[in-house]
Amino acid sequence: MGALLLLLAACIPRGDRRAPPAPRPGPAQPSAQAPLQCHIELARDGVGFRVLEDRRFEGGCSALGAVQLLEIGTPVTNLGAMTCPLARQFARWTREVVQPAASQWLGSPVRRIETFGTYACRSVNSRPGARLSEHAYANAVDVAAFQLADGRRITVQEGWNGDADRVRRFLRQIHQGGCRQFNIGLGPDSDAYHYNHLHFDMGRGPYCR
Repeated sequence: MGALLLLLAACIPRGDRRAPPAPRPGPAQPSAQAPLQCHIELARDGVGFRVLEDRRFEGGCSALGAVQLLEIGTPVTNLGAMTCPLARQFARWTREVVQPAASQWLGSPVRRIETFGTYACRSVNSRPGARLSEHAYANAVDVAAFQLADGRRITVQEGWNGDADRVRRFLRQIHQGGCRQFNIGLGPDSDAYHYNHLHFDMGRGPYCR
């Protein structure tokens, strides 16, 4: 354990260490030891990250026990605050699912992942009166496109039901792989709100559509 804590110290600035976050309404909360354990797991995986200050916002939104991913091996756009479990699973999904699937079906590694972001203080699908989205707790990420090393750009919107069979297979494989990495996985077949992205979160599941 001592060696792991030394490894963790190299990834987290000393001034950013904080006590475990207080419980919030909404999704189930981890145990008091979970944030530190998650930081250790990120460090073990070679992920660069920064621990963020706990923040609470109007309307019940919050970003508690969150981190910001700095280096996961593949550049990613628009990543803000993410709960540590979400960040851990996103890094693993990128390494263990996205890159192998890109090599298998597209013959080129992914050079950059494009997302619509993580934290957003809003309801589910931004519908008035609906419960708060997992985005409102920094517990969700929406993935929109992939820039390949060979110059191609694959988007969920155009590729999911597009003419290219290998692109369709790639997108479905990473969607199904995401359903195994995250608690919730939604794609264009789930509803009209997800026509242009893959939604993954660590809320109450499992659910995959």
